[in-house]
Amino acid sequence: MSLIIATGFVVDDAIVVLENITRHVEAGMPRLEAAIQGAREVGFTVLSMSLSLVAVFIPILLMGGIVGRLFREFSITLSVAVLLSLLVSLTTTPMMCARLIRRREPQRQGRLFHASERAFERVLDAYRRSLRWALENRGLVMLMLAATVALNAYLYVKIPKGFFPQQDTGRLIGGIQADQAISFQSMSRKLRQFVAIVQADPAVESVVGFTGGGSQGGGQTNSGFMFASLKARAQRNVSADQVIGRLRPKLNQVAGARLFLQAAQDIRTGGRQSLSQYQYTLQADSIADLYHWAPLLTEALQHEPALTDINSDQQQNGQQINLVIDRDTAARLKLNPAAIDNTLYDAFGQRSVSTIYKALNQYHVIMEVAPEYWQSPETLKDLWVSTAGGTVSGTQGTNAVAGTVLSEATAANTTAATIAADTARNQATNSLANTGHGAVSTGAAVSTASETMVPLAAFSHYEPGNTPLAVNHQGPFVATTLSFNVAPDRSLSDAQAAIARAVNEIHMPASVHGSFQGTGQAYEQSVGNEPILLLTAVAAVYIVLGVLYESYIHPFTILSTLPSAGAGAVLALRLFNTEFSIMALIGVILLIGIVKKNAIMMIDFALDAQRQGHSPAEAIYTAAVLRFRPIMMTTMAAMLGALPLAFGNTEGAETRQPLGISIVGGLIVSQVLTLYTTPVMYLYLDRFGAWVRRLWARLYPQTPPGSPAQVQT
Repeated sequence: MSLIIATGFVVDDAIVVLENITRHVEAGMPRLEAAIQGAREVGFTVLSMSLSLVAVFIPILLMGGIVGRLFREFSITLSVAVLLSLLVSLTTTPMMCARLIRRREPQRQGRLFHASERAFERVLDAYRRSLRWALENRGLVMLMLAATVALNAYLYVKIPKGFFPQQDTGRLIGGIQADQAISFQSMSRKLRQFVAIVQADPAVESVVGFTGGGSQGGGQTNSGFMFASLKARAQRNVSADQVIGRLRPKLNQVAGARLFLQAAQDIRTGGRQSLSQYQYTLQADSIADLYHWAPLLTEALQHEPALTDINSDQQQNGQQINLVIDRDTAARLKLNPAAIDNTLYDAFGQRSVSTIYKALNQYHVIMEVAPEYWQSPETLKDLWVSTAGGTVSGTQGTNAVAGTVLSEATAANTTAATIAADTARNQATNSLANTGHGAVSTGAAVSTASETMVPLAAFSHYEPGNTPLAVNHQGPFVATTLSFNVAPDRSLSDAQAAIARAVNEIHMPASVHGSFQGTGQAYEQSVGNEPILLLTAVAAVYIVLGVLYESYIHPFTILSTLPSAGAGAVLALRLFNTEFSIMALIGVILLIGIVKKNAIMMIDFALDAQRQGHSPAEAIYTAAVLRFRPIMMTTMAAMLGALPLAFGNTEGAETRQPLGISIVGGLIVSQVLTLYTTPVMYLYLDRFGAWVRRLWARLYPQTPPGSPAQVQT
């Protein structure tokens, strides 16, 4: 990106030198003498233009955080390119001019040359007349400049703001959130439904998904994850956000679960993994307040048009079965808690009962109740507990619950899986099996010489209850994170305002406080630093110009070109319905270094004319007319260099477009305004500087050398 921008920057210095040398050659001066004199006349101008442009990048180089890391290479590349162009323009360019430039004979030129010259002369003549009018009506021009400053501030406040532009990378990421009481089997069916709907879209190339891990909240049974690859942009002819928009109504038809899709972004800044792109985290002084207000805020955000795909990682309604044991009855039946716990773990845990060793692998034999008996708590009525309190081991089958054998070899080695199953069945011979269900025993108490079998239902009963599926934290504290996507044609600043409005509407107490996380948090920090960054860039340019011109006044004249550039950049962003992002901010910072070149070229020649005895009005008028051609040429070069960024349509072009749009818009508006505001500002500040010098002379009069006053002193 910096190399593309540099194509419009590095030629500016050479344009200024070449144009000035060519002007002397066409006036009849020999080529070598014209090259030496022309380069000498604009040498300081080129130096001022280049060094002040490099000064703009100093704040970017000193930026911290992810923004500073991202734009460090950008700044260094452009700075080095500009410095090298300065060296070339003051050495190689004059040398080539002395050898290659020829005086153009008008009668030998073609029609295109004459047509372009006539067009330029008409434009220049119009500029002469309009500039005369502007210098005669300075008050109106200053009012126009003041209005531009006010418009600049108004547009900056009103324009929608964002972090980085939304990209179309050709990939979609989706998170699934289902009912908190859903089973694994039902969740698998929901996943297959979602995959089928997404795969049926004509813009989708492939889809893969899974349930469990990878989603927010630690990967519960009711969560899942999905990845979708889109076809090439030229084939689908729609953006990733448009694909998500047309899939959303179809996905909402799946009952009991929701799929939240978002376009994958190259730049994501931290934050816990969530079902949507942006996160807003709530914390409270008490868990009860947090669990009470988080659902209320989630419901309020559902009615905000700037937000979509709103969800929460707070899941408090998972279903559980509480087994209530009558300890007195269990004690009379000679049952202890350890025996009861072992029986339940045999049935519903994953007890390893054996390990089968083969030549190339080993297989763990796991014993549990058959899967069809996991789905109902009624299975608890069919369990029996041994008073001996034993449990199944590798060789003992005294208290097993015969069940389905799960083996790691199921998919890899069918023969090994069969051996594992047979071994587990042999080791579970003394279990509670042999009922009509084929998995658990349901008869009366079974007695042996050493133990008594007691049904679990004889001394316990179960009750339904609720349990959190996960307890999420922000640092060491319990927290609830609301995640959301931004609606189409809305910005992150709109989403921020919507959340603040919803918090006020539900009257959330001060004990519950929220903050953006991840990308949203980085956006808040960048918005807070934007004014500081702009002021720092302006201050750096002012210091460099003050050192070069040895003046406090002239840098203000040069910097007066900046408001028009900022207003033009923001107006262009609004025209193309583009939010003010970090990329647009970089474009505005670059404009600070670009548009001041016009003022530098005018002021340098005006100061030289004043040293030759011309009045300030005559000097600035002559300088503006004389430097009109290089001003137009350098502006057009920078503008054409930014056009590929503004109108590019390749992969990832969304990131670069705000930069190009802001540069082109700022150059167009500033070019029109600064041609008039800079000469008027020069006259006012020149008059102000003369007044300051007179005031200083009155306050601190200098005594001529050798005078009686000095001798007495």
